Amino acid sequence: MRYQALKKKTFLAAATFTGIAVLFPVLCMAASENDVQTYTDTDFAMDTVVSETLYTTGDDINSKLTAVLTDVETNLLSWTNEKSQIYKVNADSGKDTEISDELSGYLKRLLKIAEDSDGAFDPTIGKLIRLWDIGGENQKIPEEAEIKNVLKDSGYQKIFLDGNTVHMEEGCSLDLGAAGKGIGCDLILKELETKKDVIAALMNLGGSSVMTYGSKPDGSSWNVAVTDPRAENEDDYLGVVALNGTEFLSTSGDYEKYFIENAVRYHHIMDPSTGYPAESGVTGVTVVCDSGLEADALSTACFVLGVEKGTQLLKAYGADGLFVDEDHHVYLTEGMKERFSLLADSYSVEDIAE
Repeated sequence: MRYQALKKKTFLAAATFTGIAVLFPVLCMAASENDVQTYTDTDFAMDTVVSETLYTTGDDINSKLTAVLTDVETNLLSWTNEKSQIYKVNADSGKDTEISDELSGYLKRLLKIAEDSDGAFDPTIGKLIRLWDIGGENQKIPEEAEIKNVLKDSGYQKIFLDGNTVHMEEGCSLDLGAAGKGIGCDLILKELETKKDVIAALMNLGGSSVMTYGSKPDGSSWNVAVTDPRAENEDDYLGVVALNGTEFLSTSGDYEKYFIENAVRYHHIMDPSTGYPAESGVTGVTVVCDSGLEADALSTACFVLGVEKGTQLLKAYGADGLFVDEDHHVYLTEGMKERFSLLADSYSVEDIAE
């Protein structure tokens, strides 16, 4: 099942650029008139395929942008690399650890989302994630006793932040994977903002995190395809979301990493309150907002919370959202109604209960 999940993920990455490919001849004509060059690249970083499209009057800097992602993973986010700050925080659980301004800022924002979501998003479930190892070499259904044991060491209330000093209760384990790609997109934005010759750009990290920067040469919206969580064919899309200017999109779904045992789908999005894969009736959530970190973390939280509670959380953050449920219903927040075009005939758009 591991290879099936990877295939799905790769499909969404390609889908993002399918809409752009249709527009490509028009873009080339418009770009040449203004001496804007179009550069595309596909690379690998943050354990996923990275697809890049760059519109610039200068040089191709796609490789430099990928290097930004590699650097943040190696030095900040990795829980396996001894150079990483997260690795050091985990190794020093039970003690005070000095961290950078950058990581302190990220943790402050993520802990706020954890609190606002009543723990639906929780950056301290590292042990739980590794116990299940969904998508890894040792994925399994753990024993109930094992789950209860690791949950004792989880809970966002177990981490304390005081400026650049972080203290976690002994045994607690940070894992920022649910926000990592969003953080990477935020750092790419910072890099692009220093490049005056870059007109526009699109970054796609594994299909689950997308960043658009600036306006396309022809002035049209960026069109990002969203996968059908239960698609039978690789060219079947749920629909298209339009992004305008600099925005971030993140999708969380039970089709990305999963295995099936005794006709039950066990996916990688954990409910921190139960220690099991979330069961909110949702199969996919897509969030659009002005922050990569928030888009990533909120899509995870909303998947755990479900449609009604997730919608309330998105309102608090001024974010747009799309929810897909097990009965092939699509629920759109008010802002998403203006962005989303449904393509899949087997789905229907329904109103969100007040």
